[in-house]
Amino acid sequence: MSKDFPLSSTILLISIILFVSFGDLFFTDSAYKMRADEILSPPSLQFYFGTDRLGRDLFLRIIEGGKISLLIGFASALVATFIGFMLGAIAGYMRGVVDRGFVILVDLFLTFPTFFLLLAMISFINASALVLIVVISITGWMSTARLIRSESFAIAAKPYIKILQIAKVQRGKIVLKYFAPLLAPIFFVSFTFGVGGAILAESALSFLGLGIVAPQMSWGTILSSGREVMDIAWWVSFFPGLMIFAVTLSLMNIASYLQTLSNQRDLNTQ
Repeated sequence: MSKDFPLSSTILLISIILFVSFGDLFFTDSAYKMRADEILSPPSLQFYFGTDRLGRDLFLRIIEGGKISLLIGFASALVATFIGFMLGAIAGYMRGVVDRGFVILVDLFLTFPTFFLLLAMISFINASALVLIVVISITGWMSTARLIRSESFAIAAKPYIKILQIAKVQRGKIVLKYFAPLLAPIFFVSFTFGVGGAILAESALSFLGLGIVAPQMSWGTILSSGREVMDIAWWVSFFPGLMIFAVTLSLMNIASYLQTLSNQRDLNTQ
């Protein structure tokens, strides 16, 4: 294990995931319960994160909303990275017409800024967790695909790949058995970066009112609900923003570490 391993970031990320996944098992109250006599109560021993404009417990809402935010983040990053992995590996291995078609497809997607493409797609569809996963996945695979394609070119030029091609080994078998293990580090780095980006994308859409629809909630929708009372109730926006920041920072630190390991591996194999 490298001395630069981001231990604190890893512990923080695991703690947040456990907190979100199992936190509600220790509390019998509901995240949806409204209290007319506890509207915008500040953080206290009774309400750890305070309450919102409807008197709902923000601590419980952070737990409930985190389930949606983390689900969208991890699921969309996994789908987007897998799409990018497969398209990039196939384009890098096949070359020729397939590679040219891949380049045109990537350039077409990159013509539009990703976030505005997200806005355009969401504005025509009723948002839900599944819809956001699909939309964020569709708009988030290009960078992974380009990295995988570039690395696949180098792998395809190796002598043992040429021998396999001469032996007429099935192309799918070559890609899965020989390309995939060598491309795995790029996959995991892209996935880790993608989770943070997906959580931020969902939060931004929800903040603009285009994300998760009530009664469902995410960290982004909770953050958005505190805009109008930020001057008198800072905690409504602060705590969901803190959770988004903590998860994103932890993921970026872990991704940077994985990228460093991948670069060192590449230098050692040269």
